Amino acid sequence: MDFNLKKLTSDAGVFFTRAVQFTEEKLGSAEKTELDAHLENLIARADCTKNWTEKIFRQTEVLLQPNPIDHTGARIEEFFYEKLDKKIPSRTTNGELLGQYMLDAAKDFGPGTPYGSTLITVGEYQSRLGGAEREFLQTSAINFLTPLRNFLEGDWRTISKERRLLENRRLDLDICKARVKKAKQAEAKAAAEPDFQETRPRNYVLSASASALWSEEVDKAEQELRVAQTEFDRQAEVTRLLLEGISSTHVNHLRCLHEFVEAQATYYAQCHQYMQELQKELSSANSDTYPNSFASNANPSTSATCPSPVSSATLPGVSPPCLASSSTPGIAQEPSGPLKIPDVQQPSTGHRKAKVLYDYDAHDTSELSLLADELITVYTVPGMDPDWLVGERGNQKGKVPVTYLELLS
Repeated sequence: MDFNLKKLTSDAGVFFTRAVQFTEEKLGSAEKTELDAHLENLIARADCTKNWTEKIFRQTEVLLQPNPIDHTGARIEEFFYEKLDKKIPSRTTNGELLGQYMLDAAKDFGPGTPYGSTLITVGEYQSRLGGAEREFLQTSAINFLTPLRNFLEGDWRTISKERRLLENRRLDLDICKARVKKAKQAEAKAAAEPDFQETRPRNYVLSASASALWSEEVDKAEQELRVAQTEFDRQAEVTRLLLEGISSTHVNHLRCLHEFVEAQATYYAQCHQYMQELQKELSSANSDTYPNSFASNANPSTSATCPSPVSSATLPGVSPPCLASSSTPGIAQEPSGPLKIPDVQQPSTGHRKAKVLYDYDAHDTSELSLLADELITVYTVPGMDPDWLVGERGNQKGKVPVTYLELLS
């Protein structure tokens, strides 16, 4: 207990001395040993790396798990599994849960009904989307989040510890420098004092041993200064080596960033593929459920005399003019051929501006290729398939899918 008390007292004394030195440096009443420029640059670079890595890490967590409540619960669950040294079970994603709800609802509504069968189709694809999301989350956590977390919780803590030791060694060095300076000043003052042995009473006589005592104090302070300088230099070298390792950290994080982007690209490509397949299935199911929906609204007296199906340049779903006479007596219709893209004129009213959401490649000459974020003019023509519009961009004109557009006005 005696030993611990003495150590505690010694540590408290060292802490107090360092605190005094630090305060005097801040007030400008004490000298401070500056680090070399290279080490200062390394420290600034390390601080910048730590700050931005922390922000990127936190925001990536939010991106992968937007709900703060779910995010907190997931982190607590991961913490307990890590402490128990057990594998973290894969959690059901929101997409998979939505798909399961749709499948369960289809059972109650009846899988043979149009709504029930559509729920089954959409639910299956929602489950696939959820599975792709779960795989993306796992890949991103392993290849991107884990390396960033390892840096913040491992390498950076080691660097911070060594930097604190370097700061303490610097304070000790400056304390020793101040002691040497004070001892030398006292020694010089003692040596400059006149010998009062013959001119002063005995209580004012300066002893010759005082100068020797101050000389010993200077030697002791200089010895402590040499030790402090050696420890400071050694700690500065250790800290420098750790800080230079930040370059390797950047290389590692660059590789992880490429893997994160690859995982994102794979995930979004899968989602795009699934949604295209789902749209095709829904379109096919709608055509089977409601066949000839547009033809049923046409005039039966003219549908029998309509010409053969139009060419690929004709708008889908547009009923071409017929040769038969109108049902109104006395009014005849002029015969005309299939309606083609060049024949379509922009109406005086009904046209709107639209923003393109995704890139689209035309499948034939009747369609118009689109680029994401561009603005085009769109309009429809009587009897046209509601899934398509006529789009114009300058002198170019063609069919465009409605699902690729955001109508603005």
